[in-house]
Amino acid sequence: MEEYRILLRGGTGEITEKKSRFIADITPVSSEEEAQQFIAGIRKKYWDARHHCPAYLVGEDHAVSRCSDDGEPSGTAGRPILDVLTGAGLHNVCAVVTRYFGGTLLGTGGLVRAYSAAVQEGLKNCEAVSLISGERISLTMDYGDLGKIQYLLREEKIATESSDFGEKVSLTVLLPAEQAESVLKKAMDLTGGRVRAGEPATVRFGISAGKPVVFPAG
Repeated sequence: MEEYRILLRGGTGEITEKKSRFIADITPVSSEEEAQQFIAGIRKKYWDARHHCPAYLVGEDHAVSRCSDDGEPSGTAGRPILDVLTGAGLHNVCAVVTRYFGGTLLGTGGLVRAYSAAVQEGLKNCEAVSLISGERISLTMDYGDLGKIQYLLREEKIATESSDFGEKVSLTVLLPAEQAESVLKKAMDLTGGRVRAGEPATVRFGISAGKPVVFPAG
């Protein structure tokens, strides 16, 4: 089951190393243009800082992957930031670490550790969700079959996005791609074929704070 991890909410984290301040600002983005706008905003916000080192990942399979050391020694800032984002399994994310120089040189190893630690601190204050590929399907049934379907959904750990109680009951459920066929077959078997499944829509979904989060696939 392939996961696609994104941020629902960005955040900020800060560390201090030998009197140098490293401030990490992290946000979800949907395009390279959004990432560039975020970076420009951080530069303006911390206009008096010496370095603003960005990294971002955009698109399927990290189609766009960029980073910059912004005046720090080569490989000591942008790449470590990018490595932390990649290691967290994130997609469509931009991070900028701003450094206020404290007067003491940290050396290449010290810089790598500081920039990495700042991003890790920032990620602690973000909200992320792991999305999986699946199908959104509406199941319509008589009230007499509702208990059977609810039991099946609990047993299979299937999320219900919404429900409608009218003349019949309609449950919009989110089925992981690898479970969709088997769950629908079990629903038919349990109800003697009475449950009706609507046209499936391919989506990515996950659970955040106990509630389903759904995004179009692709």
